[in-house]
Amino acid sequence: MEVVREGLGRSRGGFTTKLHLSVDGRCRPLSLIVTPGQRADCTQFKPVLEKIRVPKLGSGRPRKKPGSVAADKAYSNEPIRNYLPCRGIRHTIPEKLDSQTACLRKGSRGGRPPGFDEERYKKRNTVERAINRLKQHRAVVTRYAKRGYV
Repeated sequence: MEVVREGLGRSRGGFTTKLHLSVDGRCRPLSLIVTPGQRADCTQFKPVLEKIRVPKLGSGRPRKKPGSVAADKAYSNEPIRNYLPCRGIRHTIPEKLDSQTACLRKGSRGGRPPGFDEERYKKRNTVERAINRLKQHRAVVTRYAKRGYV
């Protein structure tokens, strides 16, 4: 039997829950993980991607890999940037300012800056819209959905 942990925890904003979510282009949730408020976003990136299951219309296995990912600066770290190309997933993630200055400080040893497509990044708001749509439901707002079994 799986142990269900509470998804409530302390953060700067008080006693909160975080929703880690992946959505498709039409704001439909593909996978969801509920964690305590103090948990960092980047630690849940791989589990969220690995939970994606899109059933096919006909027979066959469900699709498990997105074609591309657009994420915010919270997910801009080296392990994530290495993980996505290994799985063959294109990504648009802006680089943090401290990472940019570190590369500039190293000079030619700092490597080539990662490519960034501003037009694809503008579509990242689908996640924000999906979260806002989820927050219209009473169970999410009142934190009845504080456990991972929702």
